[in-house]
Amino acid sequence: QVTLVESGGGVARAGGSLELSCVANGRTSNIDGMGWFRQAPGKEREFVAAIGWQFDTTAYGDSVKGRFTISRDNAKNTVYLQMNSLNREDTGVYICAASFGGALWSDFSRYRYWGQGTQVTVSE
Repeated sequence: QVTLVESGGGVARAGGSLELSCVANGRTSNIDGMGWFRQAPGKEREFVAAIGWQFDTTAYGDSVKGRFTISRDNAKNTVYLQMNSLNREDTGVYICAASFGGALWSDFSRYRYWGQGTQVTVSE
């Protein structure tokens, strides 16, 4: 069992920045990577970014490329999402997920455990 706890959400102005964190606890030895997804009201869950746990492999959704950066601290079982140049379309609940391999980084089926999410609101 793996539990994921996100933090760092809040309200930011358009053009501003926020950094999210996600800590993985429990049986983390088989995790091969971590991902971030987001869900806005009335919209489908969207892939944001992912990072491999052992290698410097990263992947980003098209809407955040060049603005968001995912990183990790293996010693702390923590993954970060630095979000810059925020716009209103970035508003949503950001959800961390633990990957156990198999599919594309953006594929939901790759992830076995999910956090509760943290709200990000971008205002004008």
